[in-house]
Amino acid sequence: MTHLLDPLSFSHGPSMKNRFMLAPLTNQQSHEDGRLSDEEFHWLTLRAQGGFGLTMTCASHVQANGKGFSGQLGIWSDDHLPGLQRLARAIKAQQSIAISQLHHAGMRSPAELIGGAPVCPSDNPKTGARALTHAEVKQLIADFIAAALRAERAGFDGVELHGAHSYILCQFFSAEVNHRTDEYGGTLENRARILFEIIDAIRSRCREDFILGVRLTPERFGMKLGEAIRIAQRLMAEDHIDFLDMSLWDVFKQPEESEYQGRSLMSYFTELDRRDTRLGVAGKIRTPQDAEATLAAGADWIMLGRAAMLQHDFPNRYKADPAFRPVQMPVTRQYLKDEGLSEKFQAYIRPRWPEFFAD
Repeated sequence: MTHLLDPLSFSHGPSMKNRFMLAPLTNQQSHEDGRLSDEEFHWLTLRAQGGFGLTMTCASHVQANGKGFSGQLGIWSDDHLPGLQRLARAIKAQQSIAISQLHHAGMRSPAELIGGAPVCPSDNPKTGARALTHAEVKQLIADFIAAALRAERAGFDGVELHGAHSYILCQFFSAEVNHRTDEYGGTLENRARILFEIIDAIRSRCREDFILGVRLTPERFGMKLGEAIRIAQRLMAEDHIDFLDMSLWDVFKQPEESEYQGRSLMSYFTELDRRDTRLGVAGKIRTPQDAEATLAAGADWIMLGRAAMLQHDFPNRYKADPAFRPVQMPVTRQYLKDEGLSEKFQAYIRPRWPEFFAD
């Protein structure tokens, strides 16, 4: 038996009962005003029932104008609290840690969804986004903090800050996108300042046992691997977060930048001095063998995305038989429905991942 079934402790909050974490997956199942739908509730709680040690929401936007896609779960208003409370309570009832992922799409917010131009660290002609004023940056920080406090009130065990995939925090990190001349632009320290100010405030204002994590992208979207490594090492060195979630596309791939090739992308993060920060990774972990190899390569925990979509009880199946064979694509629409993917979720993934569908 590998370490996948071992518990994992954090500096704050409860321990995971195993090393399986549900990846935060866009699913477009909730209501347009950000309130939780029964479909999204079912999708998430079914994974908690299936044995995941930690169940994370999809990106939950912290400002109304940070909405990135239709049917997105919201956490920017107290109107969202009843649904969030229901969700946190149900996840925790399955002995799964409940985490809300905090998000703002920035320049990736469709104008037709938010009723105006999206915002960005700097003017972005390609997307039509306008630059945030200094006061608006301060308000954005305040709203990330308010969302964390709202998650705490709702009963979540903690939050993850979405700093990946060219959403607004990632936009601040990128020198290609961020051309600001104030204290939030220029050097990498300045470009990452927004993240560390949010972290410091959440840590000081939320309860002592509140879990705090960060998701990063190490490449693409204007991110440079060397800078991602520096941000990751600083996060670990300052010891204010409980976990770092690296979205790697493929945990076994090599870096895109030629000067870093010759070894796996993941290895640049597993070799860092983690102190008390737990390191997890996501990217094409599809089978028990993939999961075991990822832990053997130095990760503390793994995130399942597509594998969790196909098998809500992947962890429980692994516990019963570490050599179990996961279901293979393609599958029927009814199979996906039975796995908690509503018609809305299926409509979202069909053009992106047509290989899922047998009919």
